[in-house]
Amino acid sequence: MTLPIRQVAPELPLVRVDVVERRGRARKGTLRCEMGGNLQFSTISIESYFFAKWDPVLYDSLLIAAAVEFCDLVKKRPKLSWGREIHLRVPVHDLKHWNSGEVSESLHDALDFLTGDKWNISFCSRRHEAAPIRQGSLALKSEFTAVMPFSDGMDSWAVAELMTRQYQGSLALVRLGSKGFKWKKHGGYNRPFSSVPYHVLEGTHRFRESSARSRGFKFTLISGIAGYLSKASHIIISESGQGALGPALVTVGQAYPDYRNHPVFTNKMAEFFDALLGYKVNYTYPRLWSTKGQTLAKYVSECRDVSGLWLETKSCWQQNRHVSVNGKARQCGICAACMLRRLAVHTAGLSEPNTTYVWEDLQANSFEKGAAAAFERKKITRAMGQHAIAGVLHLDHLAGLRDSPMNERALELNAFQLGRSLNLPQQKVRKKLENLLLQHGTEWKSFMKSLGPRSFVANWAIQSRQ
Repeated sequence: MTLPIRQVAPELPLVRVDVVERRGRARKGTLRCEMGGNLQFSTISIESYFFAKWDPVLYDSLLIAAAVEFCDLVKKRPKLSWGREIHLRVPVHDLKHWNSGEVSESLHDALDFLTGDKWNISFCSRRHEAAPIRQGSLALKSEFTAVMPFSDGMDSWAVAELMTRQYQGSLALVRLGSKGFKWKKHGGYNRPFSSVPYHVLEGTHRFRESSARSRGFKFTLISGIAGYLSKASHIIISESGQGALGPALVTVGQAYPDYRNHPVFTNKMAEFFDALLGYKVNYTYPRLWSTKGQTLAKYVSECRDVSGLWLETKSCWQQNRHVSVNGKARQCGICAACMLRRLAVHTAGLSEPNTTYVWEDLQANSFEKGAAAAFERKKITRAMGQHAIAGVLHLDHLAGLRDSPMNERALELNAFQLGRSLNLPQQKVRKKLENLLLQHGTEWKSFMKSLGPRSFVANWAIQSRQ
C-alpha cells in the first residue's frame, strides 16, 4: 500500500522586532526599533491631528502603524513564495485595552489580509508617557460629514473636486504624503490633517523589501483617525475600479493579491476602528464601478477644468532620481500606474505633452527607442524593463479576464467577497464587475489600436497571449 505524500507548508521567513523607548534595550534575538530614532514623529503634524483632543490610544495606533512599516521594509520576502512571519512588540499606554480580544484580533485580521504575512503583535506597558500634544490653534469646525484621503494622484484630484461640490464645505481632505497640500485651489480649506505624522528610518538596519503592502494600513488608519476626530460618518475612497479591484483580480507570479484600496480590506479596518475607538465608519467608493478614464472624463466635464489642472497630478511609482531628464523630474510613463494613467487620458479624449513622461513614444518599435533622446541610457535597466512589462501585462490580462472560462472561479469569489463588504447581492455585484471589466477591455483595445501594430507595448501583449 502506497501512502499519500503529505504536503508540508513551507516555513515562513521569521523577523522579530522590538519597539523600544529612547535608550531602551531589545530582547535577545530581536531587531531594535527605537522611538525617536527609527520612528520619528513630527510635532507639528501630530498637533494638527490631535487639535481636538489628546488621546494616548490614537498616538499608540500611529506608533503601531510606523512599526508595521518598519517590519515590512526590514525583511525581504522569499523568492519562491510570499509571506513572512513577523513578531512585533510595541509599548502602549493602555495595555489592557490593546490586549483585549476584540482590538487585538481585528488588528491582526486586517494586517494578515492586507499584507499576506502572518503577524504576531504583542504589547507591553510604556515606561514613559508620550509628551502631551499642545492644543492646535487651527480654526476648524468640529464636525464633517465625510473625510477623503487626498494625494497627488489623478483619481484623488478628480474625485476631491467632484465631492467638494457635493458636500459643500462638509468634506475634510486628509493628505496622504509627506509634503503637505500642494494645490493652491485647496489651500484655503480644511487642512488639519496635512501630512503623515511620522517618518520610518533605517538607522543601523537596512531596508530590503520594496513591495510596500503595508502602506494601505498606514493610509487607511490615518484617514480613520481623521474621521474619528472630525466625527465624520463615512470615508470616501477615490480609487476607480481598475485601481481598487484590478490588483486583487490579476496578480504577478507568486505575489499575493494587492488589497490596499479594496472594500474587503477597508471593511476589516472599519471593524478595527469600532473595536479600538467605538467609532463606526462607512467606507464609500463613488467610482468603484467606473474606469479611471470615465472618472477623468466626468471631472473635466462637470468641473470645467479649463486650465488643465489635472495635468499636474502624478501617478508614477518611480522615484524622481530614476526618471529625470536633463535634471528635471518626469513620470516614467511605463510602470503600471503610468500606463493606466495614459489609458485614462486616451479614453477621456484628452492629451498630455510628450515631456510628461520619460517614455515619450509608446509607438516606438522597441522599449529603448521609446525613451526621450536626452534620457541617460544607463538608467534603462533590466529592472525598469521588467516593471514596464509587468504593467502592460497587468492591464492586458485584466482586459481578457471576463472572457476566459479559467477565471470563472476567481470572478465568482471576488463577487462574493465584494457583495459581503458592500452589503449588496452577489449577483448584482457580479454584473457590475463584469460591466467594469467589459468597459476596461473596450478602452484597452482602443488604446492599443491607437499605438499601432509595431508598438513595443502591443508586441509585449501579443507575445504574452501566445
